[in-house]
Amino acid sequence: MIKPLLLTASLMVFSSVALAQGPAITMYQDPNCGCCGGWAQHMRDEGFEVKEVKVVKIQDVKRLFKVPEDLASCHTAMIEETGQLIEGHVPAKVVKRMMNDGSVRGVAAPGMPVNSPGMGQMDGNLVTVDFDGRPYSRD
Repeated sequence: MIKPLLLTASLMVFSSVALAQGPAITMYQDPNCGCCGGWAQHMRDEGFEVKEVKVVKIQDVKRLFKVPEDLASCHTAMIEETGQLIEGHVPAKVVKRMMNDGSVRGVAAPGMPVNSPGMGQMDGNLVTVDFDGRPYSRD
């Protein structure tokens, strides 16, 4: 009787842990940037698992991942499951939308917009673009 109860309890704990983990993202950031942590926390709050990697030469990461130069921001992140890229302070709901469309290689919030997660209050005017420079969302 004890063994079945222990097995059931173990399975319940394992299921809870498995359900608690969302999509994994690795974020590469300049070690001197203070706003990237705010974006990482926004993503965690929305269910993502975020690994933060501080990189002295962030431009080398952007070149490696072929992030368009005109879309550059302070950090670059990769969704581990899909290989899709996130450049800058893109809202979590936009990332989730992109993950459902494998034809989109990446989405960016170019520069460091003050109305983006980790930078400031969202005001409905943040425009994100895909890696071809086409408007992707307005949040």
